Amino acid sequence: MNSTANVIPSHSAQFTVHVITSAAADVDAICVPVLTDGLVHEALGIEADSLSRAGFEAKIGAVLTLPKNPVTVVATGFGDAGALTVAGIRDAAAAFAVATGKARRLAVHLEHVPDLAMGDAAAAFIEGVLLARYHFDLRTTPAASVPVERLVLIVDGPDVAAAQSGADRGRITARATMLARDLATAPAGMLTATRMAEVAVSLGEEFAFNVEVFDKEALVELGCGGLLGVNKGSVEPPRMIVMHYLPDGTPTGHLGLVGKGIMYDSGGISLKPGDLSHSQMKNDMTGAADILGAMTTLAALGCPAEVTAYLMCTDNMPSGSAMQLGDVLVTRGGKTVEVLNTDAEGRLVMSDALVLAVEAGVEAIVDIATLTGACLRTFGTEIAGLMGNNEDIVAQVEAAAAATDEPVWRLPLPPRLRADLDSDIADIKNIGGVNAGSITAGLFLQEFVAGTPWAHIDIAGTAQAPAASRWIPRGPTAFGTRLLAELALRFRSPAEN
Repeated sequence: MNSTANVIPSHSAQFTVHVITSAAADVDAICVPVLTDGLVHEALGIEADSLSRAGFEAKIGAVLTLPKNPVTVVATGFGDAGALTVAGIRDAAAAFAVATGKARRLAVHLEHVPDLAMGDAAAAFIEGVLLARYHFDLRTTPAASVPVERLVLIVDGPDVAAAQSGADRGRITARATMLARDLATAPAGMLTATRMAEVAVSLGEEFAFNVEVFDKEALVELGCGGLLGVNKGSVEPPRMIVMHYLPDGTPTGHLGLVGKGIMYDSGGISLKPGDLSHSQMKNDMTGAADILGAMTTLAALGCPAEVTAYLMCTDNMPSGSAMQLGDVLVTRGGKTVEVLNTDAEGRLVMSDALVLAVEAGVEAIVDIATLTGACLRTFGTEIAGLMGNNEDIVAQVEAAAAATDEPVWRLPLPPRLRADLDSDIADIKNIGGVNAGSITAGLFLQEFVAGTPWAHIDIAGTAQAPAASRWIPRGPTAFGTRLLAELALRFRSPAEN
């Protein structure tokens, strides 16, 4: 990202992929996979015994750089041949990319990927390289790493077409993830709800989905009291961004997506502690960013399902006009909500969108949000919480999560805990008791789906990484972007429980 005036990424604008069947030319570094079976590709130029003496083990993530002229050769561990997975290839690619952080032109020998479809292997390698090299930088000094400009995949002749197709797919999904990372990392003063809507409109024109933006006046007419209530304390106006993708031919189903888009979350009157957690709250719109990123993949990947998505965007700020504890909001559809904690605001903005998605006639709804600190404390930073009211749609989310190595874990929604949300004066209050915070948040959201098959993904932990690992950078991760894209590609109308 090179300008504070533009948050649309250009990371892959100059990136090219070439699939060839012979030794790569005009590259700076070559990845040579090494498996634990002891066989070493001739391109490495040394034997397995020499690697061992150098202390190299072929486990995934291990690298040994062999400087040569004019190309640096990197022995890269791919682990055990019998246990190698697509996720393993992605991780190995990331290790190679990090080890060659100053090289812009890369190549990899993929001729002997064991027992994996070449297209999947190529896609994973592209994702691993691009996502590991991702860097958001507003400094005027040179960055520690440089973007990849060229990647050459060396494969056997019969695999060329599959490798090219997979590489194209990997580039599309990596680009979408980098977009979502850019949005989540952009300072809140730079990426307002208004600007988020402008970005969505621009991307819709580029990536073949329709975008309709609802301003404050339109939200008042719609009765979106949840979003409007949270926005009361902000000088920045709210925006609801509705995106619609329609495939060629008859859709295989109609999927609704709802994303929390709190552009900056101070906590409102229930002010967050005055520590570094405040600086992370620009990422409280990661759910919305993930959905926007995923939408850019649908046409290019030939998604067969119809998708309607709602991004609920506003700041949550303290001021003389801010939402107060004890306020009662009237949400879309008329349900009343007593506000007992203004920092439980994500569920308020999403409540309006859930009702609108039901009214739009979607066959299932999946929402994604940095919703509860309780989920972070339960699962840490690598696993997202998952809840839902329908076994089929929850299982579809789990399958997409497994395919993209963005893991989720189910939590129950026991009806007896619904009583924790009972209000003396309204239909429901926006927080439960001190325990089971993630579950009571899910129970709150369930109140607005009117029985429509629904799943909720809580990414409060996974949206922000405390340190770089594999292909995930330190900072905002865009966890969920690839998961949602995969979900849409696989989506089918869910069966009844």
